[in-house]
Amino acid sequence: MTKNGDARVVYLTPDLTTPLAAQGERVEGMQKAPGRITPWLFPYLSGKTRVGERRREFRKAWSAACTAAGVTGMLRHDFRRTAVRNMERHGVPRSVATKLTGHKTEAVFRRYAIVSDADLREAALRLTDTSRGHVSGTSRVVAVDGRALRG
Repeated sequence: MTKNGDARVVYLTPDLTTPLAAQGERVEGMQKAPGRITPWLFPYLSGKTRVGERRREFRKAWSAACTAAGVTGMLRHDFRRTAVRNMERHGVPRSVATKLTGHKTEAVFRRYAIVSDADLREAALRLTDTSRGHVSGTSRVVAVDGRALRG
């Protein structure tokens, strides 16, 4: 369910369907105990009183997941920004990217499309290599006194 109530289609790749299927199997295994039927994909799986219940406090679950993954201090919108940046870098058309991310307008989408120094360096390399008629990975751009120089 989205925040604004609009439906969204999401296509999952095998690298996502495999762990989700494994989670579904864990929940199925938990439900074999009497009285533990749950409609949730990510319920509490341990503890004395809340096994099978819906997780209601997102922040605690998010913090625990980030700690387990070794990426403490991450915000969920950090990943939205990463997704937007990755789609732009891979040439996904902006109309498709906004549909995937659920942004209603391009202006809101652009707020997540943060340009980094690495993006600027990569653009400089692409422009230089293209104008010289070759595509090599051996060039580099170095910032000197606020100016980008080819090195």
